[in-house]
Amino acid sequence: MKKGINCWTFPPYFTVKECIENAKKAGFDGIEINMEETKHGMPSLIMDSTKDEIIQILKIAQENKIPISSVATGLHWKYPLTDDDPNVRKKGIEIVEKMIDAAKILQTDAILVVPGVVNENVSYAQAYERSLNALKALSKKAEAEKVYIGIENVWNKFLLSPIEMKRFIDEIGSSYVRFYFDVGNVLAFSYPQHWIEVLGDYIVRVHVKDFDTSIGNIQGFKNLFEGDVNWPKVIEALKKANYEGYLTAELTPYKTHPEMLVYDASERLDMILKM
Repeated sequence: MKKGINCWTFPPYFTVKECIENAKKAGFDGIEINMEETKHGMPSLIMDSTKDEIIQILKIAQENKIPISSVATGLHWKYPLTDDDPNVRKKGIEIVEKMIDAAKILQTDAILVVPGVVNENVSYAQAYERSLNALKALSKKAEAEKVYIGIENVWNKFLLSPIEMKRFIDEIGSSYVRFYFDVGNVLAFSYPQHWIEVLGDYIVRVHVKDFDTSIGNIQGFKNLFEGDVNWPKVIEALKKANYEGYLTAELTPYKTHPEMLVYDASERLDMILKM
């Protein structure tokens, strides 16, 4: 397995260039770039990024000899594929399409997609149908570009068990729609090793963070080894599933000296990978 890091783990004022440079210095094997809504320095990855601007990001990564491991986004919380408003759903689809195009240019083969959100206005049944239809359509572009859509398990009140997640992916029926597993996200209601047991062959990427179950809410997310994830069991399950891809740290920077988290995460991921 390889050691990756998401740009959100760096201080929020870091540009993409600074994230790439510091990821290399900290010893990571790859870096996950996020598609944002507005520019933060240049070059940035946003919906309006030109091909040349995206190529600039690739060149920075190549100059630092660190590959782009995948492309992620938080925009599907604002523009869910399951929203009641068809215009919002259309925007969500356009975001996935842009991510696939960006991933192709950045020479990576995976993107992270939040499949939908269930809330008081959007029922579970509606979310299932809308997300399924959207991802079936998007799978055609993914197949054409040979870029995997990785559906992430998040706190979206949707696809709440590994068996349901597997069934959902099977219903989409594309080898280019897979599972992006977040280890810390499941600990509030289940165990990560159980998800790996069911979905091992479907996993295209893995996010790592820890979670303190005694807190139990969004404040419970912690740096590696500071929560209740049973890392030996997680690694054992990933090895049994023959997963050889990235373990990508997605963590919240420290309040003081936020740049230090990247180096701490690198050291702790080294320990995890040796288990």
